[in-house]
Amino acid sequence: MAKLYFYYSAMNAGKSTMLLQSSYNYRERGMSTLLLTPANLNHGGGRDTISSRIGIQSDATAYTADTDLYAVAMALQQREPLHCVLVDEAQFLSKAQVYQLTEIVDQAAIPVLAYGLRTDFRGELFAGSQYLLAWADELKELKTICPTGKKATMVVRLDTDGNAIREGSQVEVGGNERYLSVSRKEFKDRMYGPGKRPPWLCNKS
Repeated sequence: MAKLYFYYSAMNAGKSTMLLQSSYNYRERGMSTLLLTPANLNHGGGRDTISSRIGIQSDATAYTADTDLYAVAMALQQREPLHCVLVDEAQFLSKAQVYQLTEIVDQAAIPVLAYGLRTDFRGELFAGSQYLLAWADELKELKTICPTGKKATMVVRLDTDGNAIREGSQVEVGGNERYLSVSRKEFKDRMYGPGKRPPWLCNKS
């Protein structure tokens, strides 16, 4: 039975590598896959690529906030049997697009594997992650490690001096030089100071 899966983690847990491996496994067996990636990370729409940190990559279809993912999948399905849809950086999906993924599963019986971050650099849920957590059939956490040695569950955005940034746009493209995966305790220490509470909690009347 087809399901919607959400594989979530902090950064550098191997999400793109796992996505590409899953797609390879399907294609090795003669099955077709649709790989989707956000256009805002690829500087344009149309065909693009998904790349992993270990150097493997594959062609993908880039989508924008206005793209109907169900329509994209069904258009491909009309040309050839489609066996799986895989979504990279799924945190950037809109609520409508997560619903469209559920339609691919429920109406077309095609499994969907979505990979993404759970929270942003402020510890807030991304819209895509929020609705994937609510609507996915199965949730799977991919683990990575904080510099302290603990399991990393959150992400901080860094300035040029390596200090945590507290404000800014939720979406800002960057790699290891801009973001760091950390444990919840390390996130609080870097954002507010060791042993200190966030201003929004301190100022609460």
